Amino acid sequence: MCRREHRYTAPSYRCGCGTPVPLPLLRGEPPTRVEHRTWAGSWVRVRCGACGVLDEWPQPELGCGCGAVLRLPVDPVRAESGTDGARAGQVSPPSPEDPDAAPPDASGRDGVAGPGGVDGPNSADSGASSVAAGTPSPSREGRPGTPEGTGTSGDVGSPGTPGREVPASHRESGPYRRPPTVGPRPAFQPVTIRTAHDARHAAAHYLRWLGFREVRVTDRRPSSGLDLRGPRVVGHVDPTTSPVEARDVETLWLNGLNESRTAVCFSLAGYTAESRHRAEGLGLPLFVLDLTGTPQPVNTPANRLLRAAP
Repeated sequence: MCRREHRYTAPSYRCGCGTPVPLPLLRGEPPTRVEHRTWAGSWVRVRCGACGVLDEWPQPELGCGCGAVLRLPVDPVRAESGTDGARAGQVSPPSPEDPDAAPPDASGRDGVAGPGGVDGPNSADSGASSVAAGTPSPSREGRPGTPEGTGTSGDVGSPGTPGREVPASHRESGPYRRPPTVGPRPAFQPVTIRTAHDARHAAAHYLRWLGFREVRVTDRRPSSGLDLRGPRVVGHVDPTTSPVEARDVETLWLNGLNESRTAVCFSLAGYTAESRHRAEGLGLPLFVLDLTGTPQPVNTPANRLLRAAP
């Protein structure tokens, strides 16, 4: 039991009409631990207060260094539009049985902290809450933001629901943001890969070379599947001999969107045709690692990311 508390601010996403749509947290309700992730369980329906459009947005989640991931409940009846404090209407209530969640700790210590655990006013309008993880709990270096799509077309469905369209506002949640670097970029010096640990370090080394600062390899692989973390980037590294599946691509994209960070995938064995198609539609950069430790871009988003770096 890690029992750590984390301050968390609910993210805000931009509707197609241009109005920010914040996700209001449900005060007093404990979060649930995500044991496995499904497409249907990763979204929440929220109505825009400006145009009235009911759209789907990523469920608020919090990850901790201990490896646990918590999903925070959204208030089913309140939402702030983000402009002049107007109401954003109704939010579809979450399913009584979250398909991705495990029951909270019986001790009742999992959840959003009460008045004593929140910094700032004890009001849902503050948008921030302190979360205590009773089961190995999560720290997400989460920087809530307002991801905006770049307009790339493509209907992407989940493995269980073919043809399901991903809202345009969710596509390409920021993979082409220019990494912050100073000065000219030196030639890349690869790291030879002999083990799975070497593969993760080679990928982290490459992201730092691209200009993403403070990228680190996670000590233990969390349930989210994120092997690499930085202030502006998250990454998944598959060191196995099997191609990466579309489900892994979608999960990585959701994690990047939820944390408002660039998501990048690396693989030693490549990708299935379906996973490459999904990645193109979602704007997720895919790289293949060879045993010399030199990543090669395999899709358009990866080439764009490579060109964006100085």
